[in-house]
Amino acid sequence: MLYAILCYNNEDVVCAWSKEQDDEVMARLQVVTGKLRDQGRLGPVARLMPTTAATTLRKAKDEPLVIDGPFAETKEQFLGFYVVECETLDDAVDVARDLAEANPGGGSYELRPIGAFFPGKEAA
Repeated sequence: MLYAILCYNNEDVVCAWSKEQDDEVMARLQVVTGKLRDQGRLGPVARLMPTTAATTLRKAKDEPLVIDGPFAETKEQFLGFYVVECETLDDAVDVARDLAEANPGGGSYELRPIGAFFPGKEAA
């Protein structure tokens, strides 16, 4: 099963890292992702730009409204994601633990199974 591991942290803290600190974190994360890649279990990975670069389309009853910035003010922001192939949820939790160990400070990792969606194909 494919799992999305969604990474949340305080972007003010992460964006304040020096280049050296950021390079160290990325090197530790490369160890984790390299192992998954070598096992053929790593899918797409993305590190998102800060929420100051975000645009939100908000829809209520009227026409959708496009606004600058994130949808909600929160203590932690969605900073990126990993897609990994895992046999069980426990395996996905182990991967998230490895990612958490490689990343300094707080934050959280949300794990979600991925359901297949193929635009243009009818459901079986």
